[in-house]
Amino acid sequence: MLLAILGAVIIGLSLGLFGSGGSILTVPVLMYLVEMPADVSIASSLLIVAGISLFGSISYIRRKTVSWKHFWVFGIPGMIGTYGGAWLGTIVDSRWQLLVFSLLMIAAAVLMWRSKPKPVEQQPQMNYAKVTLEGLIVGIITGFVGVGGGFLIVPALVLLAGLSMPVAIGTSLLIIVIKSIAGFFKYYAVMAAQDVQFDWFIIGLMIAGGVLGSVFGSKLGRSLPKEKLQKGFAVFLVAMGIFVIAKSVI
Repeated sequence: MLLAILGAVIIGLSLGLFGSGGSILTVPVLMYLVEMPADVSIASSLLIVAGISLFGSISYIRRKTVSWKHFWVFGIPGMIGTYGGAWLGTIVDSRWQLLVFSLLMIAAAVLMWRSKPKPVEQQPQMNYAKVTLEGLIVGIITGFVGVGGGFLIVPALVLLAGLSMPVAIGTSLLIIVIKSIAGFFKYYAVMAAQDVQFDWFIIGLMIAGGVLGSVFGSKLGRSLPKEKLQKGFAVFLVAMGIFVIAKSVI
């Protein structure tokens, strides 16, 4: 149980620091430390990451480093896409989900590493059609692999929507909340019909531990230079991608 709490704190740190990465840490913690079945772990991780992200976003909201128009334009189509992607995820072998997930993480890392951070005051005018389409596509992908999807949302907001890294992280956390909840409801509906039981105590415990970690992660993120934060985010994605590929093959 202590290992599970420690894992939850690390998940919160990753969300508070990078605005993403929590889901890929949540599933292994649930599977290997809590010994939860793989399908239940994937579904439960969505609710856990939603709870942690919600609390992690508070500091960004207070500092006004959230783009609300990007949240709505990206987030609503993202919810719809995530719900549909979650449906696809319930009928596909989880090994394929993990493989797709890890490859997408590595691709996103390459894009983030090559991109230069944009200052807040140089954000271009938003292309509503493009951002809406991005939200839908990212939603389908993240719903399919059963994660919050910050590793795709942050690069999309930085590289395609033109947001600075801090604003992209704050906006990503809120988008993760609504998308993860939508995906969880779909997984829950399918599994409840199959009499699958969820461990609500573990879910609540990990949310609490993750919230604690996100507080420290958010404070640490504010003290780091923007370029180093973006480079660190890219390295983090590559490491997690390789880890998931190794685990799925073994």
